[in-house]
Amino acid sequence: MTPEPLMRMRLRAEQDVFVARQLGREVARAVGMEQQDQTRLATALSEVGRVMLTLGRDAEVAFVVELNGVPTLRMAVENPSPGGAAEVGPRIAQVGRLVDTLEVGDGETGTVVRMARRLPASAPRLTPERMDEIRAGLAEHVPGTPLDELSVQNQQLIAALDEVRAQRDDLARLNVELEETNHGVMALYTQLSEELEETNRGVVALYAELDEKSLQLRAASEAKSRFLANVSHELRAPVTAVIGLARLLLDPSSEPLGSEQRRQVELISGSSGDLLTLVNDLLDLAKAEAGRIEPEWSEVDLRVVVGQLRGTLRPLATRPEVDFVVEEPRVAGVRTDEVLLTRVLRNLLTNAIKFTAEGEVRLAVRPVDGDVEFSVSDTGTGIPAEFHERIFEEFYQVPRSQAVQGKGTGLGLPYARRLVAILGGGLRVESVPGEGSTFTVRLPAS
Repeated sequence: MTPEPLMRMRLRAEQDVFVARQLGREVARAVGMEQQDQTRLATALSEVGRVMLTLGRDAEVAFVVELNGVPTLRMAVENPSPGGAAEVGPRIAQVGRLVDTLEVGDGETGTVVRMARRLPASAPRLTPERMDEIRAGLAEHVPGTPLDELSVQNQQLIAALDEVRAQRDDLARLNVELEETNHGVMALYTQLSEELEETNRGVVALYAELDEKSLQLRAASEAKSRFLANVSHELRAPVTAVIGLARLLLDPSSEPLGSEQRRQVELISGSSGDLLTLVNDLLDLAKAEAGRIEPEWSEVDLRVVVGQLRGTLRPLATRPEVDFVVEEPRVAGVRTDEVLLTRVLRNLLTNAIKFTAEGEVRLAVRPVDGDVEFSVSDTGTGIPAEFHERIFEEFYQVPRSQAVQGKGTGLGLPYARRLVAILGGGLRVESVPGEGSTFTVRLPAS
């Protein structure tokens, strides 16, 4: 449904063009347009009206406000002369710069020029009552003389020139400020370039020093690994000999020992066994650090691995207060090194049994996002959060932690993490003091 026009007027002579200009400005002001837009619409309407009168017949102007969607003021200038679009279009092409849309066409009733401009967001809401008030005000509008309209145009031109001059002065001031800013930017750029060059020299020197320290650290690490390996290897033979002699002395077929002699020999045997465990752990850790452990990849049946662990570790979990639970794996197999994987899991399970006084120690295997996770959980003493990473350092043991049975060397967890890394996986711990710990090994399934 086409909205009812705010006003219509007929253009019969050139003097009516001045009246149309005045009405265009008045309508634009009434619907809430700013002064510059009022001038644009008035100028556009007067230029179109002047050209349409040259077609030789009277023209009619209509003002319509559309409120559906974006509020828009539309103006239509119609001349009953047919076929004038080809003549009018080129002559009013510049008018399109003053409005949002400009259309020229040949309709059933003659040549029609349609123009439109959107109302600003600040325009007051146009209710039906307000539209009626605008129509009444336009009906009572008394047009001024051409001289009055010329005076208004001159005032608008002077205001526009003042605005242009002010903008020109602002532009000149901005150019001066921009030039000063450019000088400052260039000076700052030069300073930053010099500082960056100096910093780069320092960074290069620092990297050179870091490379040198890295080489020294690598050499020290290799020397440490060689030392541990050599010392461990050299200690094995005498320690093994001590253990053998102790067993020989304790053998029933040997010459009987007194109670005190037997106690002392048993102490020697126990200490030698602990020393041999430490030597073996040192040797294994040295091999892992030196990169001398090459995994032998194969398809491993996890049911067999779990069964072996259940059988070999069951004798260690002899306390009735602790349940030793090994779940059947939810994954049939994994491609890895069976020997290294077994060492890691045996290490974690042995630790869990050592530090669990009551409750349970549990081994579970499950698939996770295409990988395989082995979790060893216990209800033991737990580990404070600040020690979760330190327990993977060599020889480190949590302060005030006391194993329920057996002794630790502080090498098992570092060795286990290195083996897991060799297998392409990761080892993490989750633990709460007083509630227990869960060590999780995650390996790729294939």
